Amino acid sequence: MAGATTLGDLASAIGIRDEEAAIVADLKAGSETAYAWLIGEFQRPVYGLVYRMVSDPADAADTTQDVFLKVFRGMKHFHGESSLKTWIYRIALHEAANRKRWWFRHKAHETSIEPAESEGAASTDEAMLTALTDQHESPFDSVAQHELQQRVDAELRRVPEPYRSTLILRDLEEMSYEEIAEVLQISLGTVKSRLTRGRQALKKRLAPYVREVGDELGLTLPEEEDHADLRRPVAGGGRRVEVTP
Repeated sequence: MAGATTLGDLASAIGIRDEEAAIVADLKAGSETAYAWLIGEFQRPVYGLVYRMVSDPADAADTTQDVFLKVFRGMKHFHGESSLKTWIYRIALHEAANRKRWWFRHKAHETSIEPAESEGAASTDEAMLTALTDQHESPFDSVAQHELQQRVDAELRRVPEPYRSTLILRDLEEMSYEEIAEVLQISLGTVKSRLTRGRQALKKRLAPYVREVGDELGLTLPEEEDHADLRRPVAGGGRRVEVTP
């Protein structure tokens, strides 16, 4: 039985690789249909990944455009050493890091007269909250969930690199350790080490907030630092609130 499962998984993996190889061939041939598929498949997750890195909706949108320009121009150099998703995410992280460095050099001391968040970003956040929030919650629970997510978002942005990007890839993008190792071009051991330290750093940053409002919101921090992640519920008061940013 186990052998059948293994063979089935292997056949599935081979099928996926063959399908991706066909898509890559179409992309290299300049197929508009293939490029439309690429945008539809990756634009939203790439924007989400970049936004988590640069924290500004306008910069995230510009950077996402830069990512796809790099993808289109670099497709002829893609030879399948990694998956298409891994390659695109690697480009996205690189462009996001470049944008962040540029921002600190040129924009850090500017004062914007624009709203803190664009309408598009607000609707994206609202969609995320809708997906994360139990639709049968009371109004208080909904407010608590929103407040908690905002705080986790804010503290996640303050987790230093390279731990933050590892947290994002694992706990938000739900990539495997092997995929993260390929994207970041590091060993599996380094992935696990960064993930552990990143989760510990985020937990430490959230601890004062939980101590401050924990009784009111019915929250407690996970006891085991090494096993806490961004998707793990914060439990308390007979209810559970997801802390997924």
